[in-house]
Amino acid sequence: MSESRRMLAEMADPLFAELGPDATEESDGARIDELGLPLLLVPEREGGFGGDWLDALTVFRLAGYHALGPDLPAQIVGRVAEAGSPRQFALMAFARTAQIAGALDAALALSVGYVNERRQFGRPLGKFQAVQQALAGFAGEAAAANCAAVGAAQALDRDDAAFEIAAAKLRANRAVEIGTTVAHQVHGAIGFTQEYGLHPLTKRLWQWRSEFGNDAYWSRELGSKVIAAGAEAFWPDLTARTG
Repeated sequence: MSESRRMLAEMADPLFAELGPDATEESDGARIDELGLPLLLVPEREGGFGGDWLDALTVFRLAGYHALGPDLPAQIVGRVAEAGSPRQFALMAFARTAQIAGALDAALALSVGYVNERRQFGRPLGKFQAVQQALAGFAGEAAAANCAAVGAAQALDRDDAAFEIAAAKLRANRAVEIGTTVAHQVHGAIGFTQEYGLHPLTKRLWQWRSEFGNDAYWSRELGSKVIAAGAEAFWPDLTARTG
């Protein structure tokens, strides 16, 4: 992480943690505006931060980690893409991917902490092999979502990111099902209570999974492109994008 990106995270993280899921644009939006975050991607010559998409990834991911109430990603994207355009749709799909990655990391951290504190049959839940295996699978899904989000951000900074965004949103969507299932399995009933921190995270995850392209939508998008290009082009096209 670059020094400027680290400073951006250190500025945004404590505010998002304080505001949390119960914040609203009406009551708390001004505090976000004071940091200039909605202008993150606006060029410096126009009074903005002049940030890139990896900077945006940092902010979007933190917004997801804290299940931030106001839809800051929509404000940031709205400054650089026309309302309702195909490009805006794709950029918001990337934003939701990053938020999903952050929220999965937060849900995983809560789950690991809970099973290490909760005892059953005289020992922590985290000592049971079945629980360890389930959380290892969850960790793999969270890592995959984060890697997909990074790949999409890097592609956006190269300009052409249609394939990477489609693949990233689809991969993140699929991680939501496994991650939220494991999180609630290890927490039991407490995970569904509104007072506990897992509830707002999984609520947001299920919401973000369906927004700006669900599993079926992005599967069709990717599949149609592969079919149109032909089988012989699949591997060369893929390696050209990742080389």
